[in-house]
Amino acid sequence: MARRTRVACVVALLVVGLLSGRCASDRPSPTGITANLTKPPKPSGLLQCSPLPSTTVKQKIGPAGGTLLIGPHVFVIPPGALAVPVTIQAKLASSSGNAIEFKPAGLVFLTPASVTLSYANCNTLGLTYSKQVAYTTDSLTVVYYVSSQDDPSAQRVTGRVDHFSDFAVAW
Repeated sequence: MARRTRVACVVALLVVGLLSGRCASDRPSPTGITANLTKPPKPSGLLQCSPLPSTTVKQKIGPAGGTLLIGPHVFVIPPGALAVPVTIQAKLASSSGNAIEFKPAGLVFLTPASVTLSYANCNTLGLTYSKQVAYTTDSLTVVYYVSSQDDPSAQRVTGRVDHFSDFAVAW
């Protein structure tokens, strides 16, 4: 008999608990305002950036590797990435925002190089989404995103580059 009483008490408590929880969730908030906890959709495409001064850099880089400074951007070719010396050209057009055109087009590296793009002059819309390095066409259409590491405190993103083309800062 005592067992039946305990089971009945437990069942009664569960029913009361379920009913009271359901009633509490049906109530409006005390202020009448409900919180919208969904994040805004992640933007896509290139970041909107204020123009940087037009810059063209040419440098011969060989098997020992080297570094190019293109305005606020940095391109690093590690030792062993090139078998022979190559004249590298990087062009930052003032109208393109934060995009760099590299030549010779199609140059393939034996080991990946890296491009670090600043986005200090870009509108991030106050959002904290990670930025990426995008491989783009000449008309700045994103072809794909390269493996990237964002550094929000420095406002720059570094991408791994296996070949030369055009690259830009993107969402």
